[in-house]
Parts: sequence; structure tokens; C-alpha cells
Amino acid sequence: MPKQKAKKSLSRRFRVTKNGKVLRRQGFRGHLNVKKSSKHKRALKRIVQMQKVYSKKIKKALGLE
Repeated sequence: MPKQKAKKSLSRRFRVTKNGKVLRRQGFRGHLNVKKSSKHKRALKRIVQMQKVYSKKIKKALGLE
């Protein structure tokens, strides 16, 4: 049986750590930034951890499970 191919679009959007946590960038940074405070924009720069509910599906699509 051939190997499962990873979804390339997801491999560009998500990273999996050694411990198996799935990391993602935050949205809402593209436009309409004038009305957002500097504090809010700084907070959106952070890379955050995905919820466990979704991380299992993402790992499967990436070919890790």
C-alpha cells in the first residue's frame, strides 16, 4: 500500500513540535489594522498552540498519525 501524502497547504500553515503540539499563526493581521491597538497587534504576532480537538485532525492530514 502506498504511503499517505501530506497536505502541502497544511504543512505550510502548521508546525508540529517534538512533543506533538501543533502550532499555528494567528489571523486578523491582514488589513483594518488602523483601528486595532498596538497591544492587540503585538498579541496577534504570537504563534499559538492549536486546540487538541483540531490538532489530531491536522496531524492526520500531515501524515503524522
